[in-house]
Amino acid sequence: MNINIIGRQVTVSDDMREFVEKKLAKFDRYFPKGADAAVTFRKVRDTVCAEITITVGGTLFRGEETSSDYRTAVTRSIDAIEGQIRKNKTRLEKRMKTTFAAAAAAVGESETPVEEEGVFDIRVKSFALKPMTPEEAILQMNLLGHSFYVFGDADTGETCVVYKRNAGSYGLISPEKKEI
Repeated sequence: MNINIIGRQVTVSDDMREFVEKKLAKFDRYFPKGADAAVTFRKVRDTVCAEITITVGGTLFRGEETSSDYRTAVTRSIDAIEGQIRKNKTRLEKRMKTTFAAAAAAVGESETPVEEEGVFDIRVKSFALKPMTPEEAILQMNLLGHSFYVFGDADTGETCVVYKRNAGSYGLISPEKKEI
């Protein structure tokens, strides 16, 4: 597994690196080679926040926890990711085929049983995409009282999403440009 460790307002020590690498080594049995992990540490007041994102073949696993020390935050984040794997074991097996099947079965047998989600209850809503700038979309989102808003970008014509982040700022999600 390729591990990228980033510190924001925190200096990442060798001890922190070793601890993260040791903890993430257990995921090597779950995922085939080529999995990428991004670990971000940031300081929030008197606490440390550890955000772990693992990318495997287009599937994302993410855990974010805050604690007074980085070891607890990392351990809780990894536990959250393992919980996601257990909860969605059968869906992940279908999506990732046999490379994930044996590891997911091992997780399911060694831990207490977790109730899997049944069929997703999906509410479908359709609406016309009005071309606008991200600033206009944020204004519209705030007027509606939503946490995100889908719109057509006036400059590119692409479908984009603006959303309110936990820190109070805003984010913009736009599709990648494919090079031909």
